Amino acid sequence: MATHLERILSAVREELEARKAADPFADVAARAKRNVQRRGLRRGPWEPPGIIAEIKRASPSRGWIRKDLDAAETARAYVRGGACAVSVLTEGRFFGGSLADLSAASAACGDVPALRKDFLLDDYMIAESRAHGADLVLLIVAVLGKETGRMLRSAREFGMEALVEVHDEAEMELAAEAGASVIGINNRSLATLKVDLDTSRRLLPLAPGGAMKVVESGIASPEEVRRLHAMGADAFLVGEALVRAGDPEEAVRTIREKSSRRTA
Repeated sequence: MATHLERILSAVREELEARKAADPFADVAARAKRNVQRRGLRRGPWEPPGIIAEIKRASPSRGWIRKDLDAAETARAYVRGGACAVSVLTEGRFFGGSLADLSAASAACGDVPALRKDFLLDDYMIAESRAHGADLVLLIVAVLGKETGRMLRSAREFGMEALVEVHDEAEMELAAEAGASVIGINNRSLATLKVDLDTSRRLLPLAPGGAMKVVESGIASPEEVRRLHAMGADAFLVGEALVRAGDPEEAVRTIREKSSRRTA
């Protein structure tokens, strides 16, 4: 029986082949290179702990979270609330996202960087990320393996940073070998979809020196942010808790203010 990750990757490959047939790489790369806007996570004016607020309509484990979500308005609300970046899920079949969401959110972000969160497989997906306004891309070591370093270099060639995602010690070692400067520690298993915050507690001390450390999945309260920030996390990617909030702007502001050092 296929795992959750295998099913998602099968859908990603199918949709990717359709896009490649409709829009050649040379054209996508040319549009990407014309996108001169540069917004960076590492060089941003925010102070830890930062909140990377996610636009996420659905998930394989929860189904639809908010089907009618407006990407541009949600991005603007997140920025008003003080998010240090806006993450946009662009996978369609399991997460209900699209590249149109990325374009809309990126245009609404102002000076705040936009992250494309998807299961990137090759240079085509790197180029289309930039063409649609991404400043950062997610690179998942569990998906890319030893190709992580080459994909990281490709992202940089297109003017983007990369959030390199790991789930265990071996993947952390690969991320370090690849030269990752932004490490994402995902508490959610891609095989079972279960969340375990002990993943971050175990892996945070193993991140390469000087790397920005981002905790992903399972973050729903300022208390969790405070505890993991004290262990070395610089930023937190928060999705479902914000999307379900009646007021996403206030939800970001609350988790920031209640988890900051000034109020801890």
